[in-house]
Amino acid sequence: MTEMPTPEVIRIPNPPLPTVRQPASYDDFRGTETPLVIDNGSTNLRFGFATSSSPVSAPNVIAKFKDRKQNRPLILMGEAVDVESGARSQARYPWEGDVLLNFDALENALDYAFIHLGIDTPTIEHPVFMTERLASPLHSRGLTSELLFELYSVPSLAFGVDSVMSFYHNNLPTPPIPFTSDGVVVSFNTASTSVIPILQGKGLMSYAKRIPWGATQANEYLLKLIQLKHPTFPTRVTTAQTNWLFQNLCEFAVDYTGLLRTMKDPMQMRLHEKVIQFPFAAPTTEEKTEEELQKIAERRREQGRKLQELAAKAREEKFQQKEADLQYLTNLREKREEESKKEWTNTLREEGFDNDAALDGAIKKLEADVKKGRKKDTDGDEMQEDAPSFPLVDVPDEELDEEGLKEKKKQRLMKAGYEARERARKEKEREREEREAEGRREEEEREQDLEGWATRLRKEHETIMNKIKERGRRRAALSDRKSAAAQARMKNIANLAADERVPKRKRKTGSDDMFGADDADWAIYRKINTAAESSDEEEDLVNLQTVEQKLLAHDPTFTLEHTHASLTSQRSALMQAFRPQYDEGDVEGKARIHLNVERWRVCEAWFSPSMAGVDSAGVGEVLQNILGRFSDGDKGRLVNNIFVTGGPSQLAGLIPRLHATLRPLLPPEMPLRIVRAGDPLNDAWRGMADFARTDEFARVSVTKAEYEEWGGERIKRWWGGNWNSSVPL
Repeated sequence: MTEMPTPEVIRIPNPPLPTVRQPASYDDFRGTETPLVIDNGSTNLRFGFATSSSPVSAPNVIAKFKDRKQNRPLILMGEAVDVESGARSQARYPWEGDVLLNFDALENALDYAFIHLGIDTPTIEHPVFMTERLASPLHSRGLTSELLFELYSVPSLAFGVDSVMSFYHNNLPTPPIPFTSDGVVVSFNTASTSVIPILQGKGLMSYAKRIPWGATQANEYLLKLIQLKHPTFPTRVTTAQTNWLFQNLCEFAVDYTGLLRTMKDPMQMRLHEKVIQFPFAAPTTEEKTEEELQKIAERRREQGRKLQELAAKAREEKFQQKEADLQYLTNLREKREEESKKEWTNTLREEGFDNDAALDGAIKKLEADVKKGRKKDTDGDEMQEDAPSFPLVDVPDEELDEEGLKEKKKQRLMKAGYEARERARKEKEREREEREAEGRREEEEREQDLEGWATRLRKEHETIMNKIKERGRRRAALSDRKSAAAQARMKNIANLAADERVPKRKRKTGSDDMFGADDADWAIYRKINTAAESSDEEEDLVNLQTVEQKLLAHDPTFTLEHTHASLTSQRSALMQAFRPQYDEGDVEGKARIHLNVERWRVCEAWFSPSMAGVDSAGVGEVLQNILGRFSDGDKGRLVNNIFVTGGPSQLAGLIPRLHATLRPLLPPEMPLRIVRAGDPLNDAWRGMADFARTDEFARVSVTKAEYEEWGGERIKRWWGGNWNSSVPL
């Protein structure tokens, strides 16, 4: 049997320590109108001035926590929430799915951003450019505008779709000229995946689609698969650990169905496997000194002596009680001659005896017990039972009276029972001697030719295993009514129903038929009765266990893994490769997670959400639907720049999978180009910073005066927002 490969064990990393940031200096931006760029993401909040090269990033989570030591309330932001265990249960996110709902948390997050940027003025004197999700509700945008204009008094505010801004940064012409790039933006976000076509530098939001599947759902799906695969995992797998597994070990498959066919081979499944070692507490064994071990041994010997003394005392008391009972019953029997028959009957009933025979039997039993106990005391061993005598068996019946005949009949039965027991004892002794002789012959064979002896027993072991497997296969075949075995069973039943061996005369009179008179009939019965247990099967299991014990004791190449119990518990090599079993005491092995099929299954849900229970089209189907609405000329311009962005877009295999999905949908001569954002996590912020430095930014912003006149839901159409010239209001 080919040995399974041993995959590398990856240790789950410890969570990183929180980063302590000092507020930046505000002197360079004081009195200027440098725009503030805020990428309000579901996972991370990225913020900074438009002239900065990169943003400041922090987890977008808030927790209100009361410090008991100082007895004052605290507001924790980002990584600080994970430091305080009591604050984790109070964590709140501005976003719920793809909708901005918790504006208290958003306010605290903005306070954190402005403080770390060093802004110390009463109001924010900089224009603000903030991201929004595709198809964000209008009231959510209005409440965000109200928060920024009323609380922070910002001079102007503009909103842009984050994925379009990432596309803008990666396709920005040099030198800057009007933005006229074409392409399709596929944005893998935290709670959803959006597809936006862009023509002549304008996002066509009326053609855009959104899939309700993102990194959050993928993490939850992976966690469910892990819990289903390892139901008795000793520790709780946290969301952060699942996120690490998803980001570092999961990937897209170019041909998911073909990959599954490949992994039907247990060897291939183990080759694709990743083993993750989680923290575990090894059992501590206290090493004892030689003196302590001697004290423990002496204590145990002392306890053994005390137990022996108590047992001897109990036996002595029991023996004395039996002697007293024997003396009492003997004295009671002597009174039989002194009392009348009626008085004697009442005496027996008071003592709990029905008649004289019961009293005599009790006395006889006590005499035997007392005699045996005295023999033990003198010889230290049980007294051997003497051979019984049956003197009346050979006496003719004519010489015996009625009582003698009864006693003779009784002795004849006792003699027959004694002789039967003797024959059984001699038969057992003979079988024991034969087993001992067989054991001696086998031991001599093993000593002379160990390899030949082991080979013979292994063949015997294999033969019995094959018989057991064949029975299992037959039971499985009988459960399928279309199988040959099931059809043969029905044929046998039909033949038995039409059996002509019983004459018509006997059938009319209700006489029994002849089924069962022949041993072959029981073989037929076992074939047609799927629930019937065969005596041969029990005998095979006993013989198999005996052979396995011999091989385990003398054959070093035969281990517990080769036994029938071990192979049965493993069920199959494929199941063993899918989820290896560890010994009960292997604490380190029990704290391991094996990922094989799950590594690709989680990512496959982007293309087939139905496999995860989501009623939605996948990325490939959405792209096909969107591209089908354009002419061949426009479609060629779009597919020449398929742009993927967002955190999950960094997973391996995404671009080959998209290429394999789209290529069959396009004409052979149409070029297909798929590119990934240079920095999928921060390019949305950089694109916003690039746009905020242009003159067009002021034209798409809503000023405070316009807000006060028209309200927070005032909309300005522009190519990077949710509402543009292609979308009628």
